[in-house]
Amino acid sequence: MKFEQTKEVLNQLVADLSQFSVVIHQTHWYMRGPEFLTLHPKMDEFMDQINDQLDVISERLITLDGAPYSTLQEFADHTGIADEIGTYDRTIPERMEKLVEGYRYLAGIYEKGIEAAGAEGENVTEDIFIGFKGDIEKNIWMLQAKLGQAPGIDAGARAKVR
Repeated sequence: MKFEQTKEVLNQLVADLSQFSVVIHQTHWYMRGPEFLTLHPKMDEFMDQINDQLDVISERLITLDGAPYSTLQEFADHTGIADEIGTYDRTIPERMEKLVEGYRYLAGIYEKGIEAAGAEGENVTEDIFIGFKGDIEKNIWMLQAKLGQAPGIDAGARAKVR
């Protein structure tokens, strides 16, 4: 079997991207405050980007003879992103911080994938991981700027990955 570690990370991303899309959707639905009109449509953009990444990641896994998770139970069982009940009690900054946390986690998974694909000589998937990690890091930068903070994209700022 070829590219086993790469396929493992791809499937981890299937679960994590599926879950993170729900986290963004929850932010979209439960957001209230003076910035609602500008941030609500931004969540649509974030969801579209994550869903596009999910499609590419899943199709790459299939291309490598893998089988992507495809049920809600599989996503829940394998994601490293926590599930939370929706509430209107969070402020917009708290919601943005939650998104940063999720994006940092995904950046860590993409980094793990870059390393695995590189070690296995799977350059196409490595390239996909590199591009998507860059997209994720840009979102971290933008959200951190919204929060009045520096991006903090360095080895010390990476979230723990499964």
